[in-house]
This record gives sequence, structure tokens and C-alpha cells, in this order.
Amino acid sequence: MPNFLSKLLSMGSDKDLKEFERITARVNEIEPQFTAMSEEELRGCTAAFRERYANGESLDDLLPEAFAAVREASRRTIGLRHFDVQIIGAIALHRGTIAEMKTGEGKTLVSTLAGYLNAIPGEGVHIVTVNDYLAKRDSEWMGQIYRYLGMSVGLIQNGMRPQLKKPAYEADVTYGTNSEFGFDYLRDNMVTRASMRVQRGHHYAIVDEADSILIDEARTPLIISGAGSKSASTYKDFARAVRGLTPEVDFTMDEAKHTIATTDEGLEKVERSLGIDDLYADVSGQLVNHLQQALKAEYMFHRDQQYVVIDGEVKIVDEFTGRIMEGRRYSEGLHQAIEAKEGVIVREENQTLATITLQNYFLMYDKLSGMTGTAMTEDAEFREVYHIPVQVIPPNKPVARIDHDDLVYRTIDAKFKAVADDVVERHAKNQPVLVGTVSIENSERLSRLLDKRGIKHNVLNAKHHEREAQIVAQAGRKGAVTIATNMAGRGTDILLGGNPELIANDYLRADGIDPEEATKEQLDEALARAKAMCAEEKEEVLKAGGLCVIGTERHESRRIDNQLRGRSGRQGDPGETQFYLSLEDDLMRLFGGDRMDRISAMMQKYEMPDDMPIQAKMVTKAVESAQRKVEEVNFAMRKNVLDYDNVMNTQRQVIYEERNKILDGKDLMAHIDEVTHDTVQREVLGFAPQDHDEAWDSRGFSLWLGELTGRKDIPTVDAEEDPEPEDVIQTVVDFVGTCFEEKSRQLGDEAMQSLAAQVMLRVIDTRWMSYLQEMDYLKTGIGLRGFGQRDPLVEYKSEAYAAFSELVSTMYEDFLRMILHIEVVVKPVVQSEQVDEVPDQLRGARYSGPAETDGTRGARIAMGGQAAATEARGANPGAGKPLTYRKSEDPDPYANVGRNDPCPCGSNKKFKNCHGRNL
Repeated sequence: MPNFLSKLLSMGSDKDLKEFERITARVNEIEPQFTAMSEEELRGCTAAFRERYANGESLDDLLPEAFAAVREASRRTIGLRHFDVQIIGAIALHRGTIAEMKTGEGKTLVSTLAGYLNAIPGEGVHIVTVNDYLAKRDSEWMGQIYRYLGMSVGLIQNGMRPQLKKPAYEADVTYGTNSEFGFDYLRDNMVTRASMRVQRGHHYAIVDEADSILIDEARTPLIISGAGSKSASTYKDFARAVRGLTPEVDFTMDEAKHTIATTDEGLEKVERSLGIDDLYADVSGQLVNHLQQALKAEYMFHRDQQYVVIDGEVKIVDEFTGRIMEGRRYSEGLHQAIEAKEGVIVREENQTLATITLQNYFLMYDKLSGMTGTAMTEDAEFREVYHIPVQVIPPNKPVARIDHDDLVYRTIDAKFKAVADDVVERHAKNQPVLVGTVSIENSERLSRLLDKRGIKHNVLNAKHHEREAQIVAQAGRKGAVTIATNMAGRGTDILLGGNPELIANDYLRADGIDPEEATKEQLDEALARAKAMCAEEKEEVLKAGGLCVIGTERHESRRIDNQLRGRSGRQGDPGETQFYLSLEDDLMRLFGGDRMDRISAMMQKYEMPDDMPIQAKMVTKAVESAQRKVEEVNFAMRKNVLDYDNVMNTQRQVIYEERNKILDGKDLMAHIDEVTHDTVQREVLGFAPQDHDEAWDSRGFSLWLGELTGRKDIPTVDAEEDPEPEDVIQTVVDFVGTCFEEKSRQLGDEAMQSLAAQVMLRVIDTRWMSYLQEMDYLKTGIGLRGFGQRDPLVEYKSEAYAAFSELVSTMYEDFLRMILHIEVVVKPVVQSEQVDEVPDQLRGARYSGPAETDGTRGARIAMGGQAAATEARGANPGAGKPLTYRKSEDPDPYANVGRNDPCPCGSNKKFKNCHGRNL
């Protein structure tokens, strides 16, 4: 159905293509005008375009001239003139679509046209790449075009200091990775000063390798986390307890659906090993979660497949690109469970401080577009999730590649032997070969086979990712053999005969010259030698049949297979592709179904030798059917992540909007009366009689009001007089208002306003982090509700709404409590770079409130200092800062009360339903 719908929706794409061709003809028509321009005239185009845009012309009006200007600037700076199909691709990008362009069609150059045009309004354009290397390369390479035309170019890199990021985002065009753009958005909503924000909005984004970023990586949300408090020994205990369990006896596992669970017998073994009577008696669900993650780590996650261990650290391998995902960790304790299994240091579990899915991040852009070599198979998902269609762009030259039918062997051993034999044969005739594998384990297995046959080769996987571009760039040289996990190396063209620029650098190094320090004459001489050698090798490679791509297994997604195929046949070059499969491959085994059983039985019945492959339509159909099943499962998983994040997305926007208003100078003191009334009304009604048989909880009321204000001269309620709640509310509102007025006079209006902003930010952050943690635990166990015939997502929405309502309704009570407990003490000023930003009246101010108020025990906040959330990530909180909040020395009557114990106030209610309900 999705494919049929996609075809139906794409029926108008040919009409769009004809319109794009007409616009391209107009660009060609005016090109001579721009070719004839002087350097000064061409550089002046940007200012002229901006003036015309400001006077009411649209970007569509400016498009032909802007594209012609960029085409000429590109020719003059980097020596490349955009082909007509590249102009068409750029129009598709400008219109907000995913442009599907074959590998080698020059997508990087295409982005400069749409990027320049959409940077004219001056609101910033983000060019999103898959890794830091490509972001840096493209910003330097393509940046020459933008700078020639008078536009600024910025670069965002992982680990870059915020002071450097801000000017990068203020540039007209900013290059960076998807994760860094997303993390910067989250960090911007954790700062305590407006000047610390680095991003300036989300105007327009061009996503390179859009299928990899918007589809594959979208299964994992972006999470910023801080140190938690789980003990490493717990993970080690569970790792030992699940080791050695027997499949189908002690646990059941569905690899296709990524689920695993113990049987009753297995659960008893685990509980005996841990010395626990009943794991499920833990109402928090944390022990059950530990068990679940330990099982996954032991039996579903395998070293050198889903992760690698480097220098005693577990690092995730991106299953779609084969690259290491630096800085990323599995959530919900899975990463710690794997560390315990591998016997490396178990790093403490992190608490989520901020999170967003890539889908919801990119949906914030006013206009979104992307480009990739393979997108049509995911057209339905692009339309449903991102509301953007796919536009197929014709190639500059017809594809001359030959795609052979799949060869299917009965066993994996026979398959790999056949691959090795094929590589040896092709290598002997100088044909370059690129072999794609689906895991590090398989790439190393094939590497060993080639070593035995004496074939020199390069292995490209997550263990050798730092040499990625260099290895891939030379994969088209005479007789080169390259093994790549999945399609690591995307973004780097494979040129037949080799890449002369990189070879020139090798020549320089061989002569003892650092390419960075070489003179122009040395560079030119080395490049000339390299070009001559590459041209000679290219002729030999063309005679040998061009680049041969060999796939050792069909991937879960047809799109990934197409990416691998697409590395051959660049720009009309000859080439071949051949996939080798076996009936024991994971895809066949898990999703092949009855067809694969019949094929295996047939091969055994006719006693076909293991080294004899079969080619049959039945096999091809079975493979495609299996791939469609996996694509549906993966889409469902991504949709599930998005569905759950959508529940929180509106809430996140409310919280972040309120934070930004405060950072931008919202006058909190102007709303104090309203806030005070709402808070007092909610609490007082809780202490008022609930029915005719009850009386006022006067003791509880007095304890609450004393705790809120820190005063002993509080108004009281005489339960025997049974006053009207409205009268009590007004009395308390007046009293709290008086407390505020006294505090304001004590501190001064300016200081009070500044203090209020910092306190409110701290309260929002603390509450929001606590809420995220609550939602994490809820999400972990919500699936069990399905056994009770209840929809887990509906249940999650309901509970999330209730929890968020509680967060909002009690947030201002925390704010009032903290403000009213601030005291002024005379204290020598501590030297600090932020001292001048702290009002004199607040130097040395001390928080003397209750020992703990919703996670603020001992919390420190510096006026003008770092974000509270940043402190949680490991900065030294309050170091060298003049203002801190400290807990009071007074004993806290509620400090050691259990949630289900009677409340100490004497109300006869449980603590969690009385004074503990806000803690």
C-alpha cells in the first residue's frame, strides 16, 4: 500500500521536472551576462539581490540570476561549472523536496545553488552532513564560492567551544552534522543567559545523504544527559546472572522484532543467582529493567557487530554506515549492561537532561530539503513524517553499469569462498573491486580469506574510520581491492584510476614534504605527476570493465543495497555489480519464511554441492519480500520513537518558550500576584474540608505556609470557626504579597528582578529534568500495559499529560518558596569574571529554605553564571561565583519520611498525599 500511495502521489513529478527544465533554460540563457562580468560586478550581485528581496521580489523571481551568478563564481573559484541536471536538482532543493541524484552527480556542488539563494534573506542556511570530516571538507571547498560572492560561511564541529559556535551560526551558510545541530538546539534551551545561546533560528536546511540522516539515524533520539546515581555493581551482578542461560529453556528471543524475555524457569535461575526472592516485587520496575537490558546485552548485542571495544570503551557502530557513533550511548541502562558483559569500566547511568528526536528537530525548519542517491523507496515515509516529497533527477550521462542477478549458496562458508575466488579473478585482470559487508565481523572474515590468497587489500570499517575518505577515494585504482562495512565512505567519489589530489599529497610525503607546507610549485608538480598516472591507470581500468561492486549479503533495506550498487557506474562509467547470498544469512533466516525452507530442501534433495549457486526468480522474490518486511518493521520502530516523542514535543515547546521569554527579559515580578493567587488557592483548597464530616487541616496548613515563606508570624486557621476557603485564600495571598514586598525592599527592584529570573530558570530546569526521568521510566514499562488490552501509547499520553499538568501547577510554588527564603548577608566579594553582572545587593545572598525542595538540595546558582543544567553535566557548580543558595541549618521534619508513612503534620494522611505530594 505505501508503494502504491507513493506512486500515486509522485504522478505530478514529471510535470514539475518539465517546469524545472524551463527554469534551467532561462539560467542558460542569461549565463553569458554573468560570464562577462568583472570580479567586482559579480561580487556585487549579492548586495543587489538582497536589496531587490527587501523591496518585495521573491526568491523564485531571483532564482535564475542567482543560480547564474553561483555557476560563474564556481567556475572562477574551484573550476567546476554546474551541469544542467545540477541546476534542476538545486531547483528541487529550493522547492523543499528530497532530490534523488545518482552517486557521482555532484550533489555537494548542487547545494551551493539552493544554499546561496536561500541565504539572500539573511536568516541563515544550515547544510547538514553525516560526519565532521565532510562538514569541514565541504565548508572549505564549497565555501570558496560563497565567500567569492560576499557571503560568510560557518562550520560547526563536535567539541567546539560555544564562543566559536555563535559566529559560525551567525554566518550566511553554516555547515555541520545533524547531531551537532540538534544538540546545540538542546543546549541553547539549558543556558542561563540569553547571550549564551548560539543558534539564531531554523530558516532553511539542506540535508546531504538525507536518507541516512532523516531515515536511518532517526531511530535514535538525541539525548543530553548528566551523571546519575546507579551503582556499577548492579549491572555486573545482572551480567553474571544471565550468563549461561539456555535458549528456548531459560529465555525466548525474537531477533526480527528485537524482543527477549525469560521463561519462568529462567527467571528462577536469575533470582537465585542474585539472591532476590521476587524481581517483580520492585514497584519502581528498575530491577526488571536491569534484567531486560542484561539479557539484550548478552544475547542480542554482539561485539564487532552492533558495537566495538576500543581502549576499554564500548562504542556504538552505526548499523547503516558502519561508522563509530562517537559520544553516543545506548539509553535505559543498555550501554552499562554491555560494559558489564565486556568486563570494562561501567560508567554510571546518565539522567536525561534534554532530548528530542531528529524528526521533531528538522520539522522546526521553515523549509526543509535534502539530497541523496537513494530515496524513492522511502518516499512514503518522507511524505508522512517530514511532509516533503521525493523528486528523481535524471543523470547527466546514461548509466552504463551491468547489475548481475544474485548468486545464492546454501551455506555462508561456501558464499565467502566464492566471493574470495571472484575477487582473485578480477584482481588478476587489474579490475578494481569494492566489496560491501554488513558487519565488521564479516569484513574481517573476508580479509583473512584474501590474506591466505595473497591479495593486498584495504579494510574500511568502524575500526579504521579515520582513514575512510582516503581509502574510498583510491578504491577505483588499477587492481585495488577494498572491503567496506555497509557503505562507510559515502560522500567521497570513487574515481576510476584514483584521486589525483590525494595521490599528489602521497608523492609530497614520499619526498619528505608536508602537503600543508608545500610551495605552489611543489604542489603543481606533484599534481601534474598524479594526474598523468591516474589518466594512465584509468585507461587500464576501463579496459578491465570499470569498478566491480560485490555485495556479500543483502541488507535489511533495498535502499542500502542500491547505495552500494551506486558506487559503480559514476557519470556514465562502465561497471558491474554482483551480490552473493546464502540461505544462512540473517535476512533469509529471520524473514525468508517458507520460501527459503523450500529452496534449502530442494538443494539438499538434488544433492547440489555447497559451492554451486542457484539463480532463480523464486529466490529474488523471497529476498525482496524479506526486505519489505524488515523495512516495515524499521519504519514502525521509527514511527514508534516519533509517536512517543510527539507526546512530549508540545510540552517541550511550552517549557522552552517560557525559558526563552525569561532569558529575553520577561518581567516575572509583574506576574507575582497572579502566580501567588493560583498557588495559594490550589494549596488552601487541599487543606479545606473535603466534605461535611471533615474539618480544616489547620496544622498541615500552618506547616505548609511556614515552609513556603520561612516566616513564623504566619496567619493561622481556627478549625472550630470553619472559615470560608475564599477568605483564607485572600488572607494568605495578602500575607505572601507582604513578604514579597519586604523582600523586594530589602534587595532592591533591579536585584529582585534579576534574582527572580535565575531562580525561575533553576526551578524550570530541575522540574523538567525530573519529569524527563519520570517519562523514561514510564516508557520502559508502558509496553506491559498491552497485556491488559490497553494501548500503551494512549496510556503514555494520559500519564504524561497528568505528570506535565502537575509539573506546571507546582512549578511556581517552588519559585515562590526559593525567592522568599533568600537572605542577604554581608560577605566579601569573590573575584569572578561575572562579578560585574551581579547586583550589589545580591553579593553573598544565601538561600536558607527547607533542606530539600524538589531536587534543589544544596543546589547552587550563579547570577550570570553557567546553566544549572550545565552544572549537572559536570562543571564545577558555583565555583568562584558570588551567589549561592544553601540549605538551612534548621532540621527538616520531612527529611526522612517514607512516601507511604503517616505525614508528620498530623493530618492522618499518607505523606505522599499530603506534604510529600510536591517532593
